[in-house]
Amino acid sequence: MKSDIEIAREAKLEDIEEISEKLGILGEEFWPFGSYKGKISLKAVDRLKGEKDGKLILVTAVTPTKYGEGKTTTSIGLSMGINKIGKNSSVAIREPSLGPVFGLKGGAAGGGYSQVLPMEDINLHFTGDIHAVTTANNLLSAVVDNHLHFSNELGLDTRKIVWTRAMDMNDRSMRNITVGLGGKSQGYPREDNFIISAASEVMAILTISESLDNMKEKLGNILVGFNRNNEPAFARDFKICGAMATVLKEAIKPNIVQTIEHTPAFVHSGPFANISFGTNSVVSTKLALKLSDYVVTECGFGSDLGFEKFINLVSRFAGYKIHAVVIVATVRALKHQGGGKDMNALRVGLANLGKHIDNVKSLGFLPVVAINVFSDDKQAELDAIKTYSEEKGATAEMSEAFEKGGAGCIAFAEKVVAIADKSNGRFKRTYSLDDSVEEKIEKVAEHIYGADGVIYSWDAKKKMKLIKKMGLEKMPICIAKTPLSFSDNKKKFNVPTGWRLNINEINIAHGAGYLIPISGDIMLMPGLPRVPSAEGIDIDSSGHYITGLS
Repeated sequence: MKSDIEIAREAKLEDIEEISEKLGILGEEFWPFGSYKGKISLKAVDRLKGEKDGKLILVTAVTPTKYGEGKTTTSIGLSMGINKIGKNSSVAIREPSLGPVFGLKGGAAGGGYSQVLPMEDINLHFTGDIHAVTTANNLLSAVVDNHLHFSNELGLDTRKIVWTRAMDMNDRSMRNITVGLGGKSQGYPREDNFIISAASEVMAILTISESLDNMKEKLGNILVGFNRNNEPAFARDFKICGAMATVLKEAIKPNIVQTIEHTPAFVHSGPFANISFGTNSVVSTKLALKLSDYVVTECGFGSDLGFEKFINLVSRFAGYKIHAVVIVATVRALKHQGGGKDMNALRVGLANLGKHIDNVKSLGFLPVVAINVFSDDKQAELDAIKTYSEEKGATAEMSEAFEKGGAGCIAFAEKVVAIADKSNGRFKRTYSLDDSVEEKIEKVAEHIYGADGVIYSWDAKKKMKLIKKMGLEKMPICIAKTPLSFSDNKKKFNVPTGWRLNINEINIAHGAGYLIPISGDIMLMPGLPRVPSAEGIDIDSSGHYITGLS
């Protein structure tokens, strides 16, 4: 089979203005970026507010291997499959980050005959949204250090500055740094660090903001640090929020592209699900729901990460109804969870799928298991997953989107639509906002992860006292955790038992409106692998022919 980039290059795309027009976007609401990508004005969101919402279909997955299990490919294929059966669907997914593109996982635009296009642009700089997030983040950092250099009128304690710099790249050497070296004219020396842009609170704020004014208010509420009297200092204290919002004025507008079969695709915002909440922007998804009868959106990694956060955090902000949930499973992932490569390992690893099914069912959904078919899968293996899923009370169907596009998802799409059509969109949540911070963490750890309890470090306990003092206990939580295990240890496969979740620290995303308990050895700045994907990416002398992207 041809490579992803070869398939993408041979695809015949429609002009994106025609796609947006057919979708119902007016000419004055559309801003083209060339022929095949564009942005939609927030005026369209305002105009369509009174229209009826379509059905929202949420796609999650089993615990993945480090290569991913084709959740984006499946989401795109499902949306195309829904259109194949005569319904009206669009897909809404998050933007790829350059860190994984040049690192290990590669791009995030689908694969094979189930892609969003133009994949080279989407996987690289796209419409500049992530660059804008990085710039706004670092503008605040620069202004904070400038404030320290000239006066420090706010009396900031340089040991208690919590705002960090950001970059859209995996670079472990930037995790802990010292700034301001070189003498008096170079600034005030202090310790600092970098996080990847996808983990920036600015990215989270962009994702959940629904207007410029709403975004500006959230930016102003960002917690920068504390003064010598241990009183908080916020971004608004530095008179910088207007400039930050100006940098983000185009980034907040949803991006529209198309799938390989011309299905409208909203690709907007890009928070990771292991260290943030991993979903498409609220404004983009809400716009898609006004324009389509069925919207397929994905949440990062498994039910223990993106799905849990979508239910307990994102949907609280957005007010979503959710009409169907899909769990993507692969033979490869379940064998990995079972500790081998044979049929017996698959049978053992099915317990991992079972836990994800239980998680989804516990929150009020009847899940559809999408078995993402790889070319070397054996029929007996696929049948085993299907039979097990049905025994667990889920619906199951094969997804062959990678090799067949929408045509490979017709039976799958019919089952998802049947469930969505019967649903009223209501669901349960894991915790109440009135629960204490400890109760929220423990309910997620025990009910979603399967932990026996939680161990808090001294730093985490100290931070909980501060959170209570600041009156922030009613905020939802967004636990940062490895995606490779239900536990906080990536080497514990399948469904670990007899363990407790380690919470080492709790960060306060005051502007975005949630708390971030940090578990295990999770890093907010990933590193590159020994052989990064960047080594295989190249471009020819014409500047048009790119190789190595996937």
